[in-house]
Amino acid sequence: MTERVTLITGASAGIGTELARVFASKGHRVALVARRADRLEALAAEIKAAGGAAPIVIPCDLAQPDCGDRIAEALTASGVEVEYLVNNAGFGVFGRAIQRDRSNQLEIIAVNIRALTDLSLRFSDHLIRNRGGLLNVGSIAGFLPGPGMAVYYASKAYVLSFTEAMRAELAPHGVRVTVLCPGPVPSEFQARAGFRPGYDSSILNMSSADVAQQAYSGLMANKRAVLPGLGIKIVPFMLRLVPRSFVLGAIGRFQLRQR
Repeated sequence: MTERVTLITGASAGIGTELARVFASKGHRVALVARRADRLEALAAEIKAAGGAAPIVIPCDLAQPDCGDRIAEALTASGVEVEYLVNNAGFGVFGRAIQRDRSNQLEIIAVNIRALTDLSLRFSDHLIRNRGGLLNVGSIAGFLPGPGMAVYYASKAYVLSFTEAMRAELAPHGVRVTVLCPGPVPSEFQARAGFRPGYDSSILNMSSADVAQQAYSGLMANKRAVLPGLGIKIVPFMLRLVPRSFVLGAIGRFQLRQR
């Protein structure tokens, strides 16, 4: 019988690292994908030292169009199939879209949308054969319009819609499908985005470790969506009560103000 693994992208930092630790602690062998090989190797050594199965390390930049092929080749070479797929990799840039570097914003689409879609479709036969699961990391931003981070917010709206549709298609095959929609999480994401959170963000913060634990539990329970933290859970409900134009203006004022 072919050995099964949990494939986790964006595993070199933040929620991705914590997800790798959680899955490994639950007995899953993990395959780790990210750009920074040194961080992946360090995480793999930590997991192995803690008694976990030796992780498969796949250094790869998901912004590159051939990354899906490279991941598939590495898994084939290791003689494994994907049982659980965790599409965690993603990034955003803060500021007015028309003033930010266009190529950088197109990379957001490449990582947050194209790579996530590629891997979800590419390994769907593995998930079906192994009756596994798909966890796509979205954001509370997926429920909102996002002036100030327009491309990022739009990409997470795609993740939310795509994951819910995949859930409907894969459910008859016994595959769990969950979308994780966290709010602000202290991590390298914020620094890379050029965002300096203040008190208004910190009150919604949850640690990466807590988010990862809730995400794992939610996937195993086959929840449609996991929104970590009470403050985040009420956002979709509140949006039903407030005109979209008001939300758009409020987010614009919040994110476009000088920091």
